[in-house]
Amino acid sequence: MNANWKVATYNVNSIRARLPVLLEWLKREQPDVLALQETKVQDEQFPLAELTEAGYYAAFKGQKSYNGVAILTKTKPDLIKYGLDGWGQPDEARLVAVQVDGIHLVNTYIPQGRDPKTEHFRYKLDWLGQLRDYFSRCYQTHEPIIWVGDFNVAPDERDVYAPDKLLGSVGFHPDEHAALEAVRAWGFVDIFRRHVPDGGHYTFWDYRIPNGFKRRMGWRIDHIWATEVMAERSIRAWVDTDMRLGEKPSDHAPLIAEFLRTAQ
Repeated sequence: MNANWKVATYNVNSIRARLPVLLEWLKREQPDVLALQETKVQDEQFPLAELTEAGYYAAFKGQKSYNGVAILTKTKPDLIKYGLDGWGQPDEARLVAVQVDGIHLVNTYIPQGRDPKTEHFRYKLDWLGQLRDYFSRCYQTHEPIIWVGDFNVAPDERDVYAPDKLLGSVGFHPDEHAALEAVRAWGFVDIFRRHVPDGGHYTFWDYRIPNGFKRRMGWRIDHIWATEVMAERSIRAWVDTDMRLGEKPSDHAPLIAEFLRTAQ
């Protein structure tokens, strides 16, 4: 058992394509919790046996070819919930929540939005608004809650490689910033920013940009946020960029945070 409680989030961009690398990473890092997004697999094809053998329980909801979320935990969850209480597109696999070790964990894969001029972008903003209501209905701010996932929003200019150029584009748009801030204001602390205030730390590098990773042309759109009671227990946070350098990598890298197991 780790001395501290280690939580990670990773947009795996197809769990079947990345399974050998993922299993090796789990063996090496031994997180207590790993939230996955874009598993891109239907539930009956989810690699449950392999992850169970690796020592993890899995709560998952999938779709064919796209979306898909999962939470892997070393301890069996006491509670598992899926979705935004019925809101959203039918069978949309974008949210899974568990309670484990006395802590609530919510894993989201927020819609990408495609383009600010499209209905997809409006749906993204509506989704964030519904998420704010979801937290209000289902949780209280004094509870130990960790919200993780691919938020598909870079919160401020430190979180993108060219803020002046990118401002107004999907993922770095004022309307997205306002919608995400409304959720944060419910009662969350950005754990990475609590420990790493400087810019230039990214979790996503677009495949379409030649040598984007080496050129440091990234975005910080994957996040670990927590209520203050959990934020006070946080020790450190970092991005495992080595995973972006491996063979056939995801376009994202895992984000990791450590917390004290009990409040001091």
